[in-house]
Amino acid sequence: MLDIRSIAEDPQKISAALAKKGCVVDFTELLSWDAERRKTIQEVETFKAEKNKVSAEIPKLKKEGKPVDGIFAEMKELGNKIAEGDGKQAELEKKIFDFLCRLPNIPDDDLLPGEKENNQVVKVFGEKPTFDFEAKNHVDLCTSLGLIDYERGVKLSGNGYWIYRGKGAQLEWALLNFFVSEHLKDGYEMILPPHQLGYNCGFGAGQFPKFADEVYWLDANADDEKDKCRFMLPTAETALVNMYAGEIIDESKLPMKFFAYTPCYRKEAGSARAEERGMIRGHQFNKVEMVQYAHPEKSKEAFEELVRKACSLLEKLGLHFRLSKLAAGDCSASMARTYDIEVWIPSMGIYKEVSSVSNANDYQARRNNTRYRDSKTGRPQFLHTLNGSGLATSRVLPAIVEQYQNADGSVTVPEVLRPFLGGLEVIK
Repeated sequence: MLDIRSIAEDPQKISAALAKKGCVVDFTELLSWDAERRKTIQEVETFKAEKNKVSAEIPKLKKEGKPVDGIFAEMKELGNKIAEGDGKQAELEKKIFDFLCRLPNIPDDDLLPGEKENNQVVKVFGEKPTFDFEAKNHVDLCTSLGLIDYERGVKLSGNGYWIYRGKGAQLEWALLNFFVSEHLKDGYEMILPPHQLGYNCGFGAGQFPKFADEVYWLDANADDEKDKCRFMLPTAETALVNMYAGEIIDESKLPMKFFAYTPCYRKEAGSARAEERGMIRGHQFNKVEMVQYAHPEKSKEAFEELVRKACSLLEKLGLHFRLSKLAAGDCSASMARTYDIEVWIPSMGIYKEVSSVSNANDYQARRNNTRYRDSKTGRPQFLHTLNGSGLATSRVLPAIVEQYQNADGSVTVPEVLRPFLGGLEVIK
């Protein structure tokens, strides 16, 4: 959520920044509500001071034997004015809150405006694999090797689902174990969060209310009873950034570094397009997610660490990929900056995102009221939250199968995964 004080100080600057994300906004009405709110607060404080002053006179008048009926009438009138002012203030604050909570985050100054067309490739890792035989796509390879059962996945749950089988299930689990082991080595705390979350988590992460229809709701009347509703998490980030909602963290504990393994549940479906076939896009997939709670002064440093970590996982797997800096409009609504790590899928001739590393700055912390206590001033301040996939497997596995395929239809297992597969070197 944006700080209304920043908007009031320079509405044109904030408006121009949001326009880089394609968000056209006029703050005139918002600022008039805020001005009226501040005026109402002053009036109510004045009425309260008058009421306290009048109230203090009652014992004195009673002691002197003077009538107090007029005083009680005056106090009642002041009480009515205070109640009316409080009601008006609450109404204005709701209008302001509803306006602010629908605004996206401000993109960092160095981001280009626009969407995918203005994304910038920052770095390319490794070389595109070449084959002296007719290479297969991951769907055919996974099917012929018995790694994935697409047909029975659809039978169980419909389009956009699949079943890992045999060596495929073991390869998937090996990937997850590899990611977990790397994050533990780097000192991140492992979390296994609930898969069912309350509306407050979606709001705190900045995904609600705008994207509330893109998750799987478990309770009826979701739009009418948000405080009672639960949804299936679309990413562990939604849980991790809300663990300390409403709390004040000691500054000495920053940065706090977490990672979590969860399946991710999303309404986005597979499509008939060739680039979405197989496991590339589905309703449920496995992901290890990294999150940091950082001091604002260390936010940039934390972002660079998360980018390095995500990239190192693909480097150790020996996969060809690239790192892209997203334009403002291609960043998600709650993020100030995002780098995508995109792996090469040979059969498609394109790169597909397997990790997004993002910095929300204080946007999420303001929404869920997560703060740290400044050691110098003793005052609570909003911290920064960052997240990055480390990694999502549903595109890494196809990339491994395609980039490591052999002429005889077998697939060589990346060296770093072999210890998790009992030393298996080739899947035949």
